[in-house]
Order: sequence, then structure tokens, then C-alpha cells
Amino acid sequence: MSPSSHDIHPGAWPTAHASRLPRNGSRRAQPKPLRRWLAVVGCAAMLGTGTVVFPAAAGISPAIADDACTPGVIGRIAGPPSALTQLEATPAVPGRTGAGVTIAVVDSGIDVTRPQLADALVGGISLINDGERPDGFGDPNGHGTAIAGLIAARPAPGSGVIGLAPEAKLLSVRVYRDTDKEADKDGFGLDAGRMAEGIRWATAHGAQIISVSLSDDLDTPELRAAVTEASAAGSLVVASAGNRTTTRNVTDSPRFPAAYPEALAVTAVDTVGAPNDSSIHGDHIEVAAPGQDVLTTATGAGDCRYSVDAPSTSFATGYAAAAAALVAQAYPSETPREWAYRLMATADRPNADKPDPLRGWGLIRPFDAIALHPDTDTRGPASPFVETNRPPAQQQTAQLKVHASDTPLKTAMSAATVGGSIVLAILAIAGLGWVLVRRRRDTPGR
Repeated sequence: MSPSSHDIHPGAWPTAHASRLPRNGSRRAQPKPLRRWLAVVGCAAMLGTGTVVFPAAAGISPAIADDACTPGVIGRIAGPPSALTQLEATPAVPGRTGAGVTIAVVDSGIDVTRPQLADALVGGISLINDGERPDGFGDPNGHGTAIAGLIAARPAPGSGVIGLAPEAKLLSVRVYRDTDKEADKDGFGLDAGRMAEGIRWATAHGAQIISVSLSDDLDTPELRAAVTEASAAGSLVVASAGNRTTTRNVTDSPRFPAAYPEALAVTAVDTVGAPNDSSIHGDHIEVAAPGQDVLTTATGAGDCRYSVDAPSTSFATGYAAAAAALVAQAYPSETPREWAYRLMATADRPNADKPDPLRGWGLIRPFDAIALHPDTDTRGPASPFVETNRPPAQQQTAQLKVHASDTPLKTAMSAATVGGSIVLAILAIAGLGWVLVRRRRDTPGR
């Protein structure tokens, strides 16, 4: 497929550096100050006492982002990742680690030489024949390795990098080499057909969650069918809702596969939870996740901070995929749409009953999604847990019904009878007491 007919891109992939833009957004409309305060104080206490989970190893000095991202330089950056605090996932809840869940990363590959990722990788494939490993365990581009790190990076000595689902298993599904003209010319660039093939491969190899930090502005039958088939097989596709900075089509319009009904469409927010013009907006967006200043793994290098200046939906998609894995771990018998619903219904947003084109249903809260007990009064998107095809009158009758033989009139008469009996009894006792007192007063003393 020629570049002129498609506009397929990964999320923003800027060079990592230490500068920041001013914080230009407001904080979330419904903050939880006590939990935020406890999280901040807890992290500060751990840092101050030297009891951080990943203390700096002897002989490894901290590196700035630029040094750590350079291939061949194994620099380490202190953690934990700030995105975990935004997600209210620091420290992680014991047992909620993604264990037993397989996540496919449909991307540029995963560098198996990274110590944080080696134990996470359980399989993969390269769908391009460019001389790299056929199992998808190589990544000259680095994009897929970064996504994999924030999803499921294991603890490593001296490193602050850790994934949101640090015990999940990863499948590397390599579908492109690079996004430049040379890769396109050689047939190794981004392609909707190969993206669909990657989703199908991930589905066939048991991935419950399929992370696709890629987007296309054109709806193609092959890609649509791949997502539909994945959902039917029990796999949730979590996909980027699009970046304005990496596309020729900068209009706020649907991006695929994110916009398909069976997929979970993810946008990015900045370090204070605010949306940014670097992302494509629109009604196709369902949830938001952190996408700025992310700490993760770098191909052939150490730790790296990416998207320091502006959020990227690539990284937001990775975090949303990891969050979906935590939900899938907690509820393995639920459907992909039910996992997605939990994340949407519990997302933090200004209006509990309505999504907006900037953040969808809001910033995901993974552990709130796990704690949710879906009910008829749960506010948010249409629920797959609640039967909605019955007439409202039938639902109301079922709620009000006390017993099969009771009727409203009978219930009311019974209540009136019991109530009247109680009143008469009270009056009788009061009257008897008055008579006794009166007699006592009329009796002469002895």
C-alpha cells in the first residue's frame, strides 16, 4: 500500500531530552487529595530513607536522559516512573501485576538484550524480512522496546524502570522497521495490511491484550476484520487514537484500529493529566493515559525518558494495555469488552455521564477498574454487564417486588393493619397506667 493512500504512523517519537514545557493544563476535576498526599509522602519517605525498591547499584552512576538513551551506554535513571503515580499505581497493589496475562506488542520489535525485558518475552515473530531476527526479538528502531518497557519491564539493579504490569508475558510482533522513506522504499515501512496480519498472529498465539501504538486515518476491511476476529476470540485490541505531530492528516478525525467498536481507543495526557494539541481528538477517543516524560527501556542502551516536551499516544496506549492486563488478571472469565468497560466506567473525568472529545471517558484508574462492581446505577458508558433490552417497567417491577403473592394494595393494607394495632396497644397501655395512678391517689394512706 502506497504512502499516498494511507497515513499510518506510530505515536510521537521525539529524541529524549531533559527540557520541559510549562504546565499548561488544569488538574483533574475530581481529585482525591488524601490518596495523592499519601502517595507523594510515601514516595518521598522511601527516597529519603534509601528504601526505594530499586536502589542505585554500586558502580553505576545516574545518567541524564540523553546519555541513557544512547546505544551502547548502559545508563540508569532513578524511578519510579511518574506515570505510575498519575495512575495511582505506586506502590503496586500486591498480586496485581499482570501475572498469567499475555500481551502482544504489535510494533517495531522488542530488544531481548534489555535485562528488564528478557524474562518477559515468551515468543514473537518478524513479519518483515530485513535481516533481523525472525522471532521479533530485535528492534533497530526502538519504538517497540520503549512500549514493552512501560508495559512489563521487570525490576533490574540500579534501574528505576518498571512496568505497570511487571509480571505479564510479552509477545513481540514486529510489523515495521522504520517510518522513513528508505524503509518505505524497501517495503519495511508501516502498512495497514501487515498491521492486520500482526493482530491476527497475536490472537492466534493467545494474547489476551494486543497493544497497537500505531494508527491509520483510513478504514480498511482487512484491519477491521482482524480487530473483530480478535475480540471474538477473547483478545482486546488497545490502540492509539492518533498524534497530530506524526501524521500528514492533522484533522481531528477517526484513526484505526482505535476507532473500531471492539478496540479501546487511547489518547495521551500530560504530566498533570491535561490533554494536549499534539494528540488527535474526536469522538472515537474512549480513555486517556499518561504519555509525557515516560521512563522506560531503550534499544541497545539503558533507561530513557521519552516525550519530555509533549505527550505521545504511543506511550499512553502502552500504559492502557498494561492496565487492561491487570483487569484481565483479576477477571479472566470476562470478555474483552467487559475489561474495556471497567476502564472506561472508572476513568477520572469532569462529567461522570458524558465523554468528551479530548479525553474520552477520562484518565484511567486501573485499580478502581478492578474494584468496580458493575450495577444498574454505575455511571458512564453503556454497560455490557447489565441487561438493557427489557422494558423499563419490567425492570422496575422486579426491583419493587417483595414476594410472588404480594400486591401493592395488599402490602399497603397489611402495613396499615399492623400500624393500627400498634397504636391501639399503646393507647390501651397508657389508659391502664392512668387508671392505676388515679386509684393510687384516691386511696387513703395508712
